[in-house]
Amino acid sequence: MSRSNTFSSYGSVAKGFHWLTALLIFSAFPLGYVANELAHEIQSPGFDGSQAVIERATLLFSLHKTIGVAVFFTALLRILWALSQPKPGLLHPERKAEALAAEVVHWLLYGSLVAVPLTGWIHHAATTGFAPIWWPFGQELPFVPKSDAVAGVFGGLHWLLVWTLAAALGLHIAGALKHHVIDRDATLRRMLPGSGTLPRPPAQAHSLAPMLAAVVVWGGVLGGGAALGILGGHDHDHGTEGTVAPVVAAAPEGAGGWAVQSGTLGIAVTQMGSVINGSFGEWTAVINFEEPAAPGPAGDVEVTIAIPSLELGSVASQAMGADYFDSANFPAAQFKAEIEKLAEGYQAVGTLTIKGETVPATLPFDLVLEGDTAKMSGGLTLNRLDFGVGKSLPDESSLAFAVDVAVELEAKRAE
Repeated sequence: MSRSNTFSSYGSVAKGFHWLTALLIFSAFPLGYVANELAHEIQSPGFDGSQAVIERATLLFSLHKTIGVAVFFTALLRILWALSQPKPGLLHPERKAEALAAEVVHWLLYGSLVAVPLTGWIHHAATTGFAPIWWPFGQELPFVPKSDAVAGVFGGLHWLLVWTLAAALGLHIAGALKHHVIDRDATLRRMLPGSGTLPRPPAQAHSLAPMLAAVVVWGGVLGGGAALGILGGHDHDHGTEGTVAPVVAAAPEGAGGWAVQSGTLGIAVTQMGSVINGSFGEWTAVINFEEPAAPGPAGDVEVTIAIPSLELGSVASQAMGADYFDSANFPAAQFKAEIEKLAEGYQAVGTLTIKGETVPATLPFDLVLEGDTAKMSGGLTLNRLDFGVGKSLPDESSLAFAVDVAVELEAKRAE
């Protein structure tokens, strides 16, 4: 069998690309479907935190993504090879409508085989979460930021194009079976190994009409997706994620009261070996502070945090579940502390209450005072098990014990 195509048949290289692509696609589809169903289960409020379910979802997503990257490069190589080869002619070009449909479906297939894995890959690169790609590259992509907005748009694109690919694939298979079973011609046999002597197609010319028709189909799919809000991603811009101004509490009366103007309350967790950064978008702080002349007491602070406002990439919904923050029953966390000036720096010593568990906590921080403006930054490390978070994960194989908390804020002295 010749490696190259002829006007009558496909060569061994084209056949190899065709069946390799089919194997990869029919592996990726069920893996993606089952993994997505498990993700919905994990993100549901009633999820019990089962480590087995999380590990199964991670495995299936990693397999799906790894195969998807393989599909992308296989499709590129297949297209490059096809461009270098003569294209076998249609056996029945006189059937104008059927010939046009076949050509349009081929354009949809080729385009989707590149666009589907590429949009999925960009979604992965933009998402903060778990389930790594197993190739030794591709966890990050150039010019793709970690952004829920970008991930939302490309996740929507991926979903739309997956269904476009599925429809085109179904039509392609139906057409091949129609030729083989009803027409009893050699269309399908041309792509099978050892196909033997094949008829020579009649002379024919190709036009740009099928490609343009495929572009119209893609435009309709994307336009419909945009109209339905599938491409909208999230309804807020995460280009400013991590710098959201808190919901500020009224400053207490008295000379020591301070009102927070802006700030961030961030956390970092390690899941499946990957660090996931997040932040709380809603929190209030009531601060009393007077700079003492020497080390010693300097005031007090009370911070209340809205747990459901946590942005934590693709695992934010999971974090709200009963085994984690259980936001349905414990929608707020609270930090109460006395502020102390040290020989170098400051600290807030008190208690932190999360999920009904109150634990001693000390927050060391730096403070810069400029007239009636104060800028502070600090952080501490917590153990999630102290608060009963992730009790079903008693070791660190899936989720590390340590949770790093970082705080930055700017406040003004109350009038």
